[in-house]
Amino acid sequence: MESLPDAIVQCIFSHMNNAKDVAICNCVSKRWKESLPFIKSLFFPRNSFDNHDGSDHPDTIVCKMISSIVKLEELVVYSPFSSTGLASWLLLVSSSLKHLELRLDNLAEYHSCIESPSKLDCISSAKNLESLKLWGVLMVKSPKWDAFPKLQSLEIVGARLEDPALTAALQACPNLKNLLLLGCEGVRSVSLELLNLEQCKLDFYGGGHYALTLTCPKIEFLEVQGCSWISVRETTRLRNLSISNNAGRVYMVDFGKLAALEFLSIRGVQWCWNAISKMLHLASEVKHLYMKVEFTGDFDNLQPFPEIDFVDFFNSHPKLQKFDIHGAMFAALCQKNSLKNVRAVWVGDSLSGGGGDNSQIAIKRGAEDKHPRVALEVWKGYEVNGNKDSSDEEQP
Repeated sequence: MESLPDAIVQCIFSHMNNAKDVAICNCVSKRWKESLPFIKSLFFPRNSFDNHDGSDHPDTIVCKMISSIVKLEELVVYSPFSSTGLASWLLLVSSSLKHLELRLDNLAEYHSCIESPSKLDCISSAKNLESLKLWGVLMVKSPKWDAFPKLQSLEIVGARLEDPALTAALQACPNLKNLLLLGCEGVRSVSLELLNLEQCKLDFYGGGHYALTLTCPKIEFLEVQGCSWISVRETTRLRNLSISNNAGRVYMVDFGKLAALEFLSIRGVQWCWNAISKMLHLASEVKHLYMKVEFTGDFDNLQPFPEIDFVDFFNSHPKLQKFDIHGAMFAALCQKNSLKNVRAVWVGDSLSGGGGDNSQIAIKRGAEDKHPRVALEVWKGYEVNGNKDSSDEEQP
């Protein structure tokens, strides 16, 4: 190391981010100490101050380390901190900081969200942020955020939210391209208008009776869990869509044309049949379809799936290359009249060979053992189309 030019040493240290390693290197030599201000990222693990017995408060130690860095671009803090400490850190690096990740851990601390300024309020000073990730957030009051014009990615993991507070927070991030809300509770109706949003993952838990409205004309990836009413009208670019509700029911889906959709997943205990039918009708161009729904029926009436014409189902999805079917949805294909046309007419070109080596129907949960007739009829239909020669290979 001593024979290396200063520029090389500084480059090496610029890839270091663990606060403990930085503190150790700071004590090795004067040359190393003079190179540390050129690091770009600083990370404080959860246990950074577990054995701390010095006179300086952990907030002060973090502040000293941050102040010694010339141009800090990324700050990750998992260790406990105060709102006063956070405010002082961000004031020092507000012009250069691009990526901020904080473990707030204040879900059970109501007083922390009414203190002024709160930890969430302090973040507003980092106006040049490009990504923000927060863990353990209590957001029952609207954070005092002016605007983050450069923020492209917002991730909140584990949160208790109120509708007005979430709406206000998202309004301060008008140029988001990626939004993740994972393990969130408290909201009842979510309405998002983000004109540049491309990827969105929303995971709400609780009763499962949430309403979601999205106005995101550039959306390409959407995953929603826990909503019963979903409206996404602008979908011309949507390629990947997943809708599930493990706690409640899916009553209504309102989507625009899904011409670009390649992957569709619908899961849950109960979906209204109208919602299922609408999704399958809109997703006529889909290539990979995953279905795992146990019951249909409106409101509290749990009903089995109606009979489905097997051939008509696949002919209405000509580009389908992979079909994963689970649970009771499979039983709908085992009804008396569902397979009556399989021998006469086979399904689209993609599943019958045009889709390549990956074209397949996946019948899950041992269903092929419970209903071998379906597997046999599917195989025979495949032969009728001229793709297999029954004399060359045994039937399943």
